Amino acid sequence: MTNVIINASKYIILLMMILYAISCYTAFRKVDEKEKTAKLNKQIVYVFVMHFLAYLTFALRNVEQMKTIVIFYGLQIFVATMYMYLYHYIYPYSSRVIANNMCFLLLIGYIMLTRLNFALAKKQFIIATASLILVSVIPMIMDRNKNLRKYGMVYGVLGIVALSSVFVIGVEQYGSVNWISLFGITIQPSEFVKILFVFFIASMLSKSRDFKQVMITTAFACVHMGVLVLEKDLGGALIFFIIFISMIYVGTGKISYLIAFIAGGVAMAGLAFLLFKDRLFDHVMVRVNVWKNPWADIRGTGYQITQSLFAIGSGGYFGSGLTKGSPDVIPVSESDFIFSAIAEELGVIFAIFLILVCFSCFISFVTIAMHVRNRFYKTMAFGFAICYMFQTFLSIGGVTKFIPSTGVTIPLVSYGGSSVLSSLIMFSIMQGISTIENKEAKKIEEERRNIEQAAQGA
Repeated sequence: MTNVIINASKYIILLMMILYAISCYTAFRKVDEKEKTAKLNKQIVYVFVMHFLAYLTFALRNVEQMKTIVIFYGLQIFVATMYMYLYHYIYPYSSRVIANNMCFLLLIGYIMLTRLNFALAKKQFIIATASLILVSVIPMIMDRNKNLRKYGMVYGVLGIVALSSVFVIGVEQYGSVNWISLFGITIQPSEFVKILFVFFIASMLSKSRDFKQVMITTAFACVHMGVLVLEKDLGGALIFFIIFISMIYVGTGKISYLIAFIAGGVAMAGLAFLLFKDRLFDHVMVRVNVWKNPWADIRGTGYQITQSLFAIGSGGYFGSGLTKGSPDVIPVSESDFIFSAIAEELGVIFAIFLILVCFSCFISFVTIAMHVRNRFYKTMAFGFAICYMFQTFLSIGGVTKFIPSTGVTIPLVSYGGSSVLSSLIMFSIMQGISTIENKEAKKIEEERRNIEQAAQGA
């Protein structure tokens, strides 16, 4: 009976995933508020059914820890329910699509981390819950403080100082010195500097878009990326570069800047490689060689990516089922390679629809950006949209051998305290922008109606 329940759960989980992903896109259609609310409520049902069946599987497969698993499941449901309903009650102008997707991605992460490493799953839950409480005030702060655009240089200087801190108190992980250790807590500064970086560029371009302002912005951006290169964090430097050129293009509307900066970036990367190949790019060359032919050293440098490909292939379309695969043999499967674990046990179809959910987050961000009237918030929203989607692309592309691995995580899904907190900050800022814009739109609409009523009365 237990096996029947577990096997049936696998297909129901997949069905719920498909329905949820489809609903993410139908929610963008212009329908009346009542119908939209019904669709968003259905999303919550899909998530909770999927989440329940996953933890039912864990409980049935691990009777000794059943009580602990049930308690952990209950805590997750409590936090998710409180967030999805209370958040919109406190911020009625916020985006429920973003809130639902954020909780969905967190819950998917909890499911896979519970499967891979229960201790890390509990740690991730504690960090994420504390972070949710912390970032919940961000929309209120943004709504009350109208002067955020004035501190462009402050954002830029703080970002450079924070990135440079690794040269004083930094520790090396996976070939890059881009972590700091404070009071026993390991933090990756670049995760938070990304947010300051977006604020910096949006602030600078909201004040002026002339050539001088663009060059000042470029100079600061180059320092940010140069520090990351010196830290050997080339994945982070690439993310910063893509954010920079995208925001410059969106902020100025000039394709000449886009072409010039892409050409300049490629030239600088090539020059740096020629001059500092042995000192800064040795581990990068290993990753590139592994990407080109991982089978050449399948028991050594190619072990991680080959195991990732084996896992994705062995899972097939429908997956081996939760607890029935071997994703734990992939090194760092809890963080960088969690997508491989998802594909193996939940299936390639599930993994594809997970990508579609991530892409719907990107569309939500872009939609907000397109409707915002304020130039500062518009440029910022586009910056966060690019930041989120490109990081997701780097992570999934690396584990599927589409591109060389960069050691980047999937926001909210992969394990990592710095990554989860910075991602929640980013989502909350987008909620703040959505709240400000929707309030302004309603105010304008009410003023228009008042004018029309006054005209009719006259």
